[in-house]
Amino acid sequence: MNLNDYQKKAFKTAQYPLKNEGNIIYTSMGLAGESGECLDKIKKYWRNSGFDYLHTEDLSNGQKEAICLELGDVLWYIAAFATELGISLDDVAYINLNKLKDRKERDVIKSEGDNR
Repeated sequence: MNLNDYQKKAFKTAQYPLKNEGNIIYTSMGLAGESGECLDKIKKYWRNSGFDYLHTEDLSNGQKEAICLELGDVLWYIAAFATELGISLDDVAYINLNKLKDRKERDVIKSEGDNR
């Protein structure tokens, strides 16, 4: 499945106030919430692991699956947010890769700031 197909199919499941009317409040808050849930799982796995660092090999298959489910929710909100903005996920991905390629070519990929 490509990103645009996912975006269209995911948006068909959207149910929130002012859907398809440029409602970026709901979608941006949902994105932040789901990202936080994903991070919270990692925090708890790390806390309970007893390790100084947490690597993928330290996670059980069940833990990886739980993170995958949260990442799916993050992706859903990214798709809904982009849809409300009138932007395709393919365009988001393309623009991001071009930005990163440009930064790498200029050797500023590790620098700070948005406009580097």
